[in-house]
Amino acid sequence: MFIGDSSFAVHELAHAIVRRATLISRLRLDANLFAQPAGRTARTMGRPAQKGRALPKLKTLLANPATRWTSILVSAWYGHLNGKTLEITSDIALWYRPGTPVLPVRWVLVRDPDGKRGPQAFFSTDITLEPAEIIALYVRRWQIEVTFAETRAHLGVETQRQWTDKAIARTTPALLGLYSLISLWACDLLATKSTPYSAAWYRKTSLTFSDAIGAVRLQLWVGDINQHSPPHPEPHYIPTTRLKRMAQALCFAT
Repeated sequence: MFIGDSSFAVHELAHAIVRRATLISRLRLDANLFAQPAGRTARTMGRPAQKGRALPKLKTLLANPATRWTSILVSAWYGHLNGKTLEITSDIALWYRPGTPVLPVRWVLVRDPDGKRGPQAFFSTDITLEPAEIIALYVRRWQIEVTFAETRAHLGVETQRQWTDKAIARTTPALLGLYSLISLWACDLLATKSTPYSAAWYRKTSLTFSDAIGAVRLQLWVGDINQHSPPHPEPHYIPTTRLKRMAQALCFAT
């Protein structure tokens, strides 16, 4: 399965991987889509036709009152954690570009009933996939991209200073594993106590990965300090609340 944004919706790429994997990507609203060619008879002359009649553009279907729409519930649609109701219409067509062979695709046209986002179109080179499956698979791409962006910004993925491919091959999985470990540990902290300190002055509805790193650091560092404290410590000349603020500032420093 290969899932990418509109920059990957290229005929050459689709034809190169269609025998090995399924390509799911965005589709232009003015893409050239065609019906299947008419069947040949004994009297049909010439070369077999690659495509049939031209189908209406997807942007035309949006304005056509006769277009039949189906409502579905999609999870994690642009931040909607509890699901988002969308209206879709879908069909199978031949995607064509001059100079390349036709490619059978299932296209899905999506519109937001609330009108908060513009219409979008997606396609899959696996025409057996259901429209809801295509959308659900494409939505997963956002989570993967966020993971790569966070690991690069905070854990140094793709910025390691190794000189050999083997060293990079070892450290990259380790850093991605560290991302999972921090995320799981932060989720455990949220389940066992109140919301940890976050790295923003405003109230957050959910924590970012930088907040997760800070919460895990605070758990490790405070526990390590207490573990090595003497059994009969001297009186603290620095207030405990100030020490905690200092530790938090270090934990959430960028």
